[in-house]
Amino acid sequence: MPTHKYDSLKLDNQLCFPLYACAKEVVKRYTPFLSALDLTYTQYIAMLVLWEHKSMTIKQAGTLLYLDSGTLTPLFKKLEEKGLVTRTRSQADERNLIVALTEKGEALKDEALKVPAQMNDCIQISPEDSQQLYALLHKMLDQFSPAK
Repeated sequence: MPTHKYDSLKLDNQLCFPLYACAKEVVKRYTPFLSALDLTYTQYIAMLVLWEHKSMTIKQAGTLLYLDSGTLTPLFKKLEEKGLVTRTRSQADERNLIVALTEKGEALKDEALKVPAQMNDCIQISPEDSQQLYALLHKMLDQFSPAK
């Protein structure tokens, strides 16, 4: 229990701060590995969902990545300029933009295979702690997800 009425406002008492700082540091550690692939971190996570699903609407990508269309539209446009994806209007509903991997985008998957191992080498955390952290973070994310 706080001993002072302002204790809840101390930086050390904020859950959000270590989450923010760790996320920032993890992304910084990804940067040299992703630079070799000519991807930013956000482009990388977008490619991860496309490598898994091959094609999807911008809205579906946004749900999986917790990003809005204002972020995803320029991101996928840039990936299209790099020749990694195509963007086409859905024939069923022209309001929906479908993003799909190109052959070049699919081929980049082989180069990206080394990134998770490289990250494991630079973030020293036990497999057990990693699994526990993953479970806790996903428990939190589930609270922010729209009802399934």
